[in-house]
Amino acid sequence: MKSKHVKQSQRAAILNERRNLKMARSAHAYVRGNTLKFYDWLESATGKLIPNGPPVGICGGCHIGNLGPVANVKGRVEIAIRDLDQTVIGNPVHDLIRLGLSLATAARGSDLPGVTTAVALEQMIEGYREALAHRGSHYKDFEHMPKPVRRILKQAVKREWRHLAEERIEDVEPSIPLGKCFWALSGEEKNEIARLFETKEARKLITCLHGRSDSAKIRVVDAAYWMKGCSSLGRLRYAVLLRVGKGRYRDGGLCLVDIKEATKAAAPRAAHSSMPRNNAKRVVEGASKLSPFLGERMLATSLLNRDVFIRELMPQDLKLELDQLTFNEATTAARYLATVLGKAHGRQMDLETRRKWRTELGRHRSKGLDAPSWLWTSVVELVSTHEAAYLEHCRNYALQKAATNAR
Repeated sequence: MKSKHVKQSQRAAILNERRNLKMARSAHAYVRGNTLKFYDWLESATGKLIPNGPPVGICGGCHIGNLGPVANVKGRVEIAIRDLDQTVIGNPVHDLIRLGLSLATAARGSDLPGVTTAVALEQMIEGYREALAHRGSHYKDFEHMPKPVRRILKQAVKREWRHLAEERIEDVEPSIPLGKCFWALSGEEKNEIARLFETKEARKLITCLHGRSDSAKIRVVDAAYWMKGCSSLGRLRYAVLLRVGKGRYRDGGLCLVDIKEATKAAAPRAAHSSMPRNNAKRVVEGASKLSPFLGERMLATSLLNRDVFIRELMPQDLKLELDQLTFNEATTAARYLATVLGKAHGRQMDLETRRKWRTELGRHRSKGLDAPSWLWTSVVELVSTHEAAYLEHCRNYALQKAATNAR
């Protein structure tokens, strides 16, 4: 059976198989794909001892792959949080620990010595605290950008539609090739997507980019179910190719739109916090707080009676892939990415709240580690539990594959 002919009833099984395969590739991939295990850990004895920071919008799924270049409606690019599915009003410590876990597993995957993680956590806290000490508009967080991040940012700034087309749809012609990543839609799905882009709200979102005319005609050229990442399992996920007016693709005449279902966040929300009950609105609100460049390009709506959010994919939106790091790259990346996180958290706090939170993060340091002891203890315990769970995942996956092949 060719993947382009996958029926709706067959999607879940295929997505589950590919998710398990992706998570079996490395411990770092397992950490990235298993947010639930991190939040289950919060109920452990160690998890209950972490401090409570000021309640702010948090990423909720903060790992290296969820940060990267993001463009705004005017084409400006900055390194920011780029995936907000798990965002809630919550404890900023959760983002710090999860980023520390991601950095630690990336360092282990690069076969770096254990001291790398200790230094990376020290640098992470310093970068985060430094960002809190400055108002976002005044803090030059690109000054100490590590080479791997600088390299991908330069690449992002130079990218055009043809690069996005070649990467996402393998061609610059106006069609989405069905196959491994894109699957055919049912008639109902096609009709609902067409209706979605006839709404005033969707039209406004699409025409706000590239200086497009508000009155430009928008037409769905092609659409497909999108098998992407570990988060697609059980969710609606579509790629939609739109024609906007009569312009050429380089002038914004074609655009690729991502439609993604929003489901309940695994991250716990702060007590008495005010958040939208609609999950798509929660994601868009979180993006507006944490990553304004991304938030202004998103819309919460519904499709097939489910909460979804839509955004036009920009050529500059890239994922950070820091899989093979040197000691210096790992430690400088830790500091830099933490400044991005601190900037996102800090812009939601007033001056006094930032000052108190920064002071709190400077406490609980031991003589041998220039980072809070709770951060070190948490990351070490999480690395251990995730490593064991990863090996068990690999064993189960191998047994399942063997049983399937024996049939």
